[in-house]
Amino acid sequence: MALLSFPYFPSHFPSLSFSRNTRRCSPSFKMSAQQTANTAIVWFKHDLRIHDHPALTVASSFQSLLPLYVFDRRILSRFSDEMLELLLFALQDLRNSLKERGSNLMIRFGNAEHVIQQLASEVNASCVFAEQEVEYELYLLLDVVKECMKSVTVRERAPRIELWNTPFYDVNVLQNLPASYDDFKKLRLPVTEPLQLSKLPAADMELDWGTLPVYDDVKNFITSNQGRLRERWNSIKLTSAETLLRNKIMKSSESSEGSYDSRQLQSKKSNESVFLSQKGNAVGGGTNNVLNALAAYLRYFEGTARDDWQEIHEKVRASESRNGASFIALFGPALSLGIISRRSVHYEAIKYERERNAGFISPFGYSATTIAGAVDAVCSKEWYWLMALRNQTNNDGIHSTRMWKWNGFLIQYTVAGNDGPAVVLVHGFGAFAEHYRDNINGLAGAGNRVWAITLLGFGNSEKPNIVYTELLWAELVRDFIVDVVGEPVHLVGNSIGGYFVSIVSCLWNVLVKSVVLINSAGNVVPSYTYIPLPEDRKTSGASWLGSRVLLLYLRLRIQELVKKCYPTRTERADDWLINKMLRASYDPGSPVVVESIFGFNLSIPLNFLIEEFREKVLIIQGMKDPISDSSSRVATLKEHCDGLVIKELDAGHCPHDEVPEQVNDILYEWIPRIESQILTGSPA
Repeated sequence: MALLSFPYFPSHFPSLSFSRNTRRCSPSFKMSAQQTANTAIVWFKHDLRIHDHPALTVASSFQSLLPLYVFDRRILSRFSDEMLELLLFALQDLRNSLKERGSNLMIRFGNAEHVIQQLASEVNASCVFAEQEVEYELYLLLDVVKECMKSVTVRERAPRIELWNTPFYDVNVLQNLPASYDDFKKLRLPVTEPLQLSKLPAADMELDWGTLPVYDDVKNFITSNQGRLRERWNSIKLTSAETLLRNKIMKSSESSEGSYDSRQLQSKKSNESVFLSQKGNAVGGGTNNVLNALAAYLRYFEGTARDDWQEIHEKVRASESRNGASFIALFGPALSLGIISRRSVHYEAIKYERERNAGFISPFGYSATTIAGAVDAVCSKEWYWLMALRNQTNNDGIHSTRMWKWNGFLIQYTVAGNDGPAVVLVHGFGAFAEHYRDNINGLAGAGNRVWAITLLGFGNSEKPNIVYTELLWAELVRDFIVDVVGEPVHLVGNSIGGYFVSIVSCLWNVLVKSVVLINSAGNVVPSYTYIPLPEDRKTSGASWLGSRVLLLYLRLRIQELVKKCYPTRTERADDWLINKMLRASYDPGSPVVVESIFGFNLSIPLNFLIEEFREKVLIIQGMKDPISDSSSRVATLKEHCDGLVIKELDAGHCPHDEVPEQVNDILYEWIPRIESQILTGSPA
């Protein structure tokens, strides 16, 4: 019964601390007759489907089954308003689908660990199925559930926790996978096929299954125990950087991009459209809805007379900012909620490709950009999920490496320190969080709590097929501060990362205590009279070709180029740094990130961005920067930006890594100084 399959766990995986009562799901795992004579709980989180659901398939062998969804604030608070809408539609469909197969979906509110603990005792559950998580906070939540289950006794033992996932590739030992995607592709691992489900056992007892709430009830539940400060912080994310920037430039008082109207939300359900949310940006509903929309998406180039498919095709045209980008735009939320599995998307796309080509799959690429877009997206997502799972650590390294999900994409970050002011470090183009390798622990040891983020498109973070802009990266940093750090920070940025943090300080200054710019990108424009508004960006054939040529050039000459950025200590551009950069350059999506170089818009003057914050801005400038004229830059900053603190160092473009001791010493003095001024209320 090769059903509940999760072959990705190695025999020794130090980052996962399974208790004696926690089992790892594997293809060979079978339940005894005594085990299946009891009740199983299937806890749904981001797996809102019955098709291709390995846990449901195995749980169907139990005598009694209790499917459960818990409205837990810690999970719900990560969702945007649109995602909350889509969640409710998906849950309604999930409940209906379970009822059609003789079961139901229990709805509960509260902390998941307490709800599951109580239910397990009430129904004598011998097993709880939960999908494996790589996101740090949810990973911790699973550990809390495991601990709570130890206090429950069913037939003289605690219920087991079965962690599962939907295997995409047939992988035996996760740790044996190569770290390079280029090497991984050479393995030519087969993609497994999705599972089908027929009938499910009922829960043989009288139970209160709960009522599915409406949108307003969920929003009120999420905010009911929040303080006003937290509620205000969460509202910061409602308005895009572009809207705020336009308002600031035009000195407009217009603000938020729309609160949700529950009346509009309710009316959407009666429509035949698969775009069920108020904004109507993404495909929603249940699995069948999504599969129908996927069929329409894949057949975009065939045309259609069906009204529902015509709507899909219109959305494809509107969201195809670059070849294949429309897939993630339209189906990303459905994948994040688990309404459809990644391998189901792959299966449907390949099946259609075979239909188009008389059963033949060309080794030279797919016959339609929609097919390529779907296959590339789910294969890419699977790769980053595999790497995140493999790289999970449990604070057994120099610092803790964690994962956070932003807009459905995996973002890696590092954290160190237990007390003190919050500091967030933002790297430059082509780098990653560990580029601050000798700053993170130094700052933490000096009495700070330090977060270093790897931006979307870099390092071990996901590299989706989207249009990357400086405003998108600024919004990522904003949301990281709000969702992960949770308090105002000292914001440090190097190179293009300095430009991003300048945007954050300009548009959301309540999140920032001070700004540190290390050889920052961006121009100082004296006496500017015009600020250009951001424009929509689309890629061209020239930028597509240019990015591939540039990426090849960078791979061939990366060591030489990086050493030039470390003119006083070239030994700091060591093999570790070069190999990390090279590895990331082979990740799926890397050419798309490089392509963004051709569309960068740094025309908003740096002095405009830091104008209202300049008394709390520290400039650290490596004076031997090969990328810019540091002497001229420093002179311009001194002449046209009053109030800045400027430190000149004998270093290149990355002083924080070339001369980390000197940069750390500067920050050791800067952060307490700003903190003292904040406490006393004195000007910086």
